[in-house]
Amino acid sequence: MKSNTSKIRIQYLGVEAIKGPLVFLDGIEDVANEDLVEIEFDNGSIRQGRVVQIQGKRVAIQVFEGTDGIALNNTKTSFLGHPLELALSPDILGRIFDGAGKPIDGLGSIFVRSKRDINGSPLNPVMREYPRNYINTGISSIDGLITLIRGQKLPIFSGSGLPHNELAAQIVKQASISDKEKSNFCIVFAAMGVKNDVAEFFKKSFFEANVMDRVVMFSNLANDPIIERLLTPRCALTAAEYLAFELHMHVLVIMTDMTAYAEALREFSSSKEEIPGRKGFPGYLYSDLASLYERAGIVKGVEGSVTQIPVLTMPNDDITHPIPDLTGYITEGQVVLDRDLHQRHLFPPIGILPSLSRLMKDGIGDGYTRKDHSAVSNQLFANYAKVLDLRSLASVIGEEELSALDQQYLHFGQLFEDHFINQGATANRTMLETLELSWDLLSLLPKDELNRIPDELISLYYHPQKAQLRFQTNPLKKG
Repeated sequence: MKSNTSKIRIQYLGVEAIKGPLVFLDGIEDVANEDLVEIEFDNGSIRQGRVVQIQGKRVAIQVFEGTDGIALNNTKTSFLGHPLELALSPDILGRIFDGAGKPIDGLGSIFVRSKRDINGSPLNPVMREYPRNYINTGISSIDGLITLIRGQKLPIFSGSGLPHNELAAQIVKQASISDKEKSNFCIVFAAMGVKNDVAEFFKKSFFEANVMDRVVMFSNLANDPIIERLLTPRCALTAAEYLAFELHMHVLVIMTDMTAYAEALREFSSSKEEIPGRKGFPGYLYSDLASLYERAGIVKGVEGSVTQIPVLTMPNDDITHPIPDLTGYITEGQVVLDRDLHQRHLFPPIGILPSLSRLMKDGIGDGYTRKDHSAVSNQLFANYAKVLDLRSLASVIGEEELSALDQQYLHFGQLFEDHFINQGATANRTMLETLELSWDLLSLLPKDELNRIPDELISLYYHPQKAQLRFQTNPLKKG
């Protein structure tokens, strides 16, 4: 029996089997993967689902609201002939949606101007434009050393108990682009598998900071169906693509926590009885994550851009776990949170040496930030790496055995952590302030130690007296 949705919708009575979030039907023709499905109960209530597996005429349907209460005999199933679509309009700014894109803020439905397949449309690689220019987060560790470039995908690697939620909220509140483009900047925020109190923390933070009018929020709670968790990032990215490529806005997408998404994918794969790969995750985890991350970018001839910051928690702080491992292959760098810095009450506890931004070099410097940015960044990395080596040496031979220069380095490292890395959850630094702070710290070291900075830049910005004055009048603070 063939279904023709343009003429008549055919209903199939009963289902063959139910397993977890899946229902199975036999004898089905003319359907495609990702087709939307409506399942009607005897009382007239309707649930939605999508086709996730086709084997001959046997079809597996993923039910968004779960399969509780579905009967084998009396259930009516209709195939709608198109994938799940997200209703879109400029009115989505300032609104809060559930993981499937339905408004949950009590403000009613949006006035629909467009509908888009949540799986996105293939983008011709030839039409991609190389990411340039930067997004200012107001956080010195990121802006100065791991600069976020427009169109980039830069994940945050965290761990259980680390303040990645607070860091994500701070980026939402502080992120900005140049003043002349400020009105064309917005944020799409997707929370997956979060607890109620965490969801409320995000909402309260955005409203109190008066930034909600430029935010589109998608919220999937821990007690929501896992199927909705798989839809959440796709709905968020569809909204971002609409804002960027139709309304010509620069969009920053923050998705937390991708580990909750990947674990939902593993559970869903298990219910389909697929052969598991590493640590039980499906073999297609890489391509599934890539289908999300690769939706970042800039299209030639279009003014807008989509930039991504996916946040993920590494199980047992293991950076070789499949989720961070595969994410690192797909994305252009990472921001790694450090547990030792967190235990010393530094915020944000960003580990400098394992973090990097591979596209940073093409979006900073003269014409973007300041001509000394790249050299200053390289010098800070090199000097801080030496500090960590000296700390290891001092733990063996004792700090008093180190040379005077080595002790200067240790002093520099302490000030670098307490003033540059540690800036608190409310401090919002401009790029200029970050670069000036960098020079004040570098000026604590002898000029000969600045071997990665050209002499002409040193003559412009190296001021030891200014640095000494700054750090004598600003006692060390932590927390």
